[in-house]
Amino acid sequence: MNVKHVSREGAGAADDGAPAGAAAGSTGRWMEAVISASFVLLLIAAMARFLTHHPGASNTWWVIGLTSLLAVAYVARPAVDGEIPVPWRRAWLGAFVLGWVVLVLQAPSFAWSAVAIVYTALQLLPTRAALALITVLTVLVVVAQLRINGPDPLLIVVPPVVAGLAATVFVHMQRQSARQRSLIEDLVQTRRVLASSQRQAGVLAERERLSREIHDTLAQALSSQLMLLQAAERLWDADAEAAHRHMSTASDIAERNLVEARRFVHDLAPVDLASGGLPEALQALARRESAAGSAAGSPAGGPVVRFRIDGEPVPLPPAVEAGLLRVAQGAVANVREHAHASDAVLTLSYLDEDVVLDIADNGRGFPPDQDARRSAPHRGHGLRAMEARLRQLDGTLTVESRPGEGTVVSAAVPLRAAGPVPAPEDQE
Repeated sequence: MNVKHVSREGAGAADDGAPAGAAAGSTGRWMEAVISASFVLLLIAAMARFLTHHPGASNTWWVIGLTSLLAVAYVARPAVDGEIPVPWRRAWLGAFVLGWVVLVLQAPSFAWSAVAIVYTALQLLPTRAALALITVLTVLVVVAQLRINGPDPLLIVVPPVVAGLAATVFVHMQRQSARQRSLIEDLVQTRRVLASSQRQAGVLAERERLSREIHDTLAQALSSQLMLLQAAERLWDADAEAAHRHMSTASDIAERNLVEARRFVHDLAPVDLASGGLPEALQALARRESAAGSAAGSPAGGPVVRFRIDGEPVPLPPAVEAGLLRVAQGAVANVREHAHASDAVLTLSYLDEDVVLDIADNGRGFPPDQDARRSAPHRGHGLRAMEARLRQLDGTLTVESRPGEGTVVSAAVPLRAAGPVPAPEDQE
């Protein structure tokens, strides 16, 4: 993530090239209106003083005309954030300042209207150029006031102080506004990056979830169907009745798989949990796997799976039931495809603080130092998917195995129950 940091040097980057008034939009339209009104009032006051102190002067109408022109020109001045190009705005400022200088030379009392011109110069010019122009205007104001009132230390000090304060405040406001805009841009960019990352993470998480669901449901059912169809093909000529039974069983599995797929698409609970609780679903799983194993005709084709229950069953959250059922499906699929076992036992135990599901088989096992999670990576998710499911449930997965002594996969989830429910009879 590339996040820009605003520094003092960066905030003052406009001093050399870009107009320092680029932040004018943030000062508010109200400030524009106040400055325009102030300039017009200063012109009116200066013109009133001129008419009062110089009645019948030969240049009276000329001063009145130039004053009116400057007032209209200032009120209609080009906006900093408008469509007029920057060179044309600066050309307008040059012509306006030239007209104001001519007016001040004719009537020095107009010099005090320079305060508003200071603001406009800081808007339309780079900071250094604006400060240079303000210095020239300040000198002109001091000279004009000395022409009117004669030598006066106060008139020598006040104009530079006023101009310095006005320039300092405005430049500070510009830099603060630039920092705020930069921070806002950074925040917007950061939000975009975070939103994109969250979307990507959501896509990856959903893809992983779909992959696990397909592995634990559709893929396993298709594997059982394939096993049954292969057995039916072998027995087609020798034992047509047995072959038809296998075909019928495969058809039942296909029908059940279709229902599971539809529930999966609509994000519903597994079909085995739709008509009962977790014990009933595990019992149904054991029954189906045993039927598929016996149909294969050899221990390598599939084990006989039995189901047991220990302890007093308690209600479990739907997510826990679905997660443990998927773990059982994945573990039984691993036993069928990799363990070469003839027997497997599903044991659901309700303990004081946890509900534990053990899947034990008498297959070939594997060395303790072998990472079973990486074995046969092309075959599917396996133990990695089980771990991911249990992590989402704050549960743990334990695998115990030795070569020739089978494997025990144990899934434990913290027990959150609201009370006991009737327990089905233990079945094998």
